[in-house]
Amino acid sequence: MSYEKVLKANEVIIGTKQTVKALREGIVKELVVAKDAEPRVIEKALNEALEHNIPIQYCDSMKRLGKACGIEVGAAAVAIIR
Repeated sequence: MSYEKVLKANEVIIGTKQTVKALREGIVKELVVAKDAEPRVIEKALNEALEHNIPIQYCDSMKRLGKACGIEVGAAAVAIIR
């Protein structure tokens, strides 16, 4: 289901650093995180999302999340923005 949301989203931000920045700017509608991502990599994004009461969805695979974003590599976190 999370993959479908990413595919249907008009605009997404890919990657944890960019996602954290977008969360701080208040433009994120929803956060999608891969369950197989390293916890230390996604920790800041998860904390920012919780702090700003942004819904968090989980998907199984970084590789599939990256593919849903149209990139050849895996994605640990993707922000669906307003």
